[in-house]
Amino acid sequence: MFERILAGIDEGETSDAVFSKALSLSQVLGAELILLGVLAPVDRTSPAMPVTAGRSIGPSGVDDSLWSVYQEHYREYELRELEKLKALTQKANAAGSKARFYQLSGRAGQAICEQAKNHDVDLIVVGSHGRMGLSEMLLGSVSNYVMHHATCSVLVLHDL
Repeated sequence: MFERILAGIDEGETSDAVFSKALSLSQVLGAELILLGVLAPVDRTSPAMPVTAGRSIGPSGVDDSLWSVYQEHYREYELRELEKLKALTQKANAAGSKARFYQLSGRAGQAICEQAKNHDVDLIVVGSHGRMGLSEMLLGSVSNYVMHHATCSVLVLHDL
């Protein structure tokens, strides 16, 4: 029925539930488990872009020292998230599932759908942060995007 399950892992409140549910399904079905973390500069857990006098500074910005500090914080964020994915993968493998992980940068919804298609995934498991109305319109909803763009089945776990 399901041979490959992709779990979208983030820093959200539902991340543990997403991992647990995806692992349980993987064990029961004998399916491969793919853990995917997507880093995005606009995530609430990523380092904030440096701001000076009301302007964000980028690679071509004015203040190189602020940009260097941001890059260092972003590397720490990247490594922290990578370690989390490695630990969850080890936990899944120790529990008897065949698991692997990927960490990408970009928009989470798009990355999840692309990776699901690239790896011939049968089921995507994602969490929902319960955004509605204006906050969903401004911030977007990864689960909503995935439900409408995935080429396979999607299981959405709501805030628990």
